[in-house]
Amino acid sequence: MNQNRQQEIINAAALLFQEKGFSAVSMRDLAAHLNIKAASLYNHISSKQEILASIVLQVAEEFTTHINAISPDDLTTQQKLEAIIQNHIDITIRLTNKLACMNNDWIHLENENKEKYRHLRNTYEDKFRAILKEGKEKGEVKDVDLEIIVFSFLTTLRTLYLWYTKKTSVEVEILQRDLPKTLLNGIIS
Repeated sequence: MNQNRQQEIINAAALLFQEKGFSAVSMRDLAAHLNIKAASLYNHISSKQEILASIVLQVAEEFTTHINAISPDDLTTQQKLEAIIQNHIDITIRLTNKLACMNNDWIHLENENKEKYRHLRNTYEDKFRAILKEGKEKGEVKDVDLEIIVFSFLTTLRTLYLWYTKKTSVEVEILQRDLPKTLLNGIIS
């Protein structure tokens, strides 16, 4: 099996899933997009479900691997949160279509892949809460309800791709500089 061709198929599928949604894309659509015969896809991939699982789990594992790596570190809460924000920015820029697919189409995963995704997502959120809780205990995070912080941060970060793809005038360096400041310090001077 040609890994490059398989990755090309997965990347094309992520783009189509972002544009049309998982349910609206057929293997014929994917083949037409790649300018190959539908039967040829099956030389590299077994099903649309396999493609979806590959995309969603890859992105979810990147997020979870990163937060696991910074959680036990001897960093301040602010440094951990800045690292989380920068990771979201990086994934948003590097894997926009796949991130969109994860956010919008994970619900179409089947059986063990759906459970694996939910486990990764819950692990990520639990680690995020633990970082915030520890920060509150150390006096590094304001006395604000943790669930409001979790909601505010993760909603902004998970949907960053929606905003960023429309705001191409915002340079990556400015996004990397100003988003952490805005999320961590607010906007009131």
